[in-house]
Amino acid sequence: MTNSDDIKILIREQLPSILAEDASIRDFILRTVSEYYSPKQETDQKFEEFKERVDRILAELQQDREEQAQKWAENNHRLDEFIHEQAQKWEENNRQWEENNRQWQQQNQKWWEQNRKNQETLEEIKQMNRKYNSTIGALGSRWGLFSEASFRNALAGILEKSFGVEVVNINDYDADGMVFGRPDQVEVDVIIKNGLVIVCEIKSSMSKGDMYIFSRKAEFYQQKYQRNVNRKIVISPMVDPKALPVAETLGIEVYSYVDSVSLEN
Repeated sequence: MTNSDDIKILIREQLPSILAEDASIRDFILRTVSEYYSPKQETDQKFEEFKERVDRILAELQQDREEQAQKWAENNHRLDEFIHEQAQKWEENNRQWEENNRQWQQQNQKWWEQNRKNQETLEEIKQMNRKYNSTIGALGSRWGLFSEASFRNALAGILEKSFGVEVVNINDYDADGMVFGRPDQVEVDVIIKNGLVIVCEIKSSMSKGDMYIFSRKAEFYQQKYQRNVNRKIVISPMVDPKALPVAETLGIEVYSYVDSVSLEN
């Protein structure tokens, strides 16, 4: 250990008692260390200034905290009002939606009910229409058949009594299916005068297919009775325009009125 170390140890051990006993030593030491430490008054003054700064900072912090607390309170109040308003709007919207949904369900129920009634009415109309069409069709068919029969009978009576013409209604069985493509009964009216043979078809309406059938009836008559057909005449108030070229090709005379028919060759 050096002398310097010994001196330091000695100072630490003896200095406290020396300072306590010798005032001159105390003054000497205070003067010696005064340049390293501020005087008590200066220290107190600095401490007071530091305390004031601290107090001012704390006051500012307190004020800022109070302002922030007030702002938080205001924001919370606004948030509560906003939530309350939104809740009211949601309840109102929900109520309106429920009301609209109720009205929609009522309207939908009315629509389905009306649709059901319309379907029932439509079905009734369809049934009435089918019944009407069936009735009209049956009446039309019967009227056509009765009209054809009446006209045929009247024509036969007039020709036979007034002009000495023989009118024959042929109703024979076509075993080979020449007319209809299968075995069936074939009916045809034949007018005979002085050897002249006229095959006549009297119908309420004539189509393109009817013209072909009538032509095959004339061929059937020729083969069945071995007599040459001189004329083929169709008498009908309604003839399909598409049937007229067929009639011309097959050599069939078409008349819309009875008084247009001539019995001369």
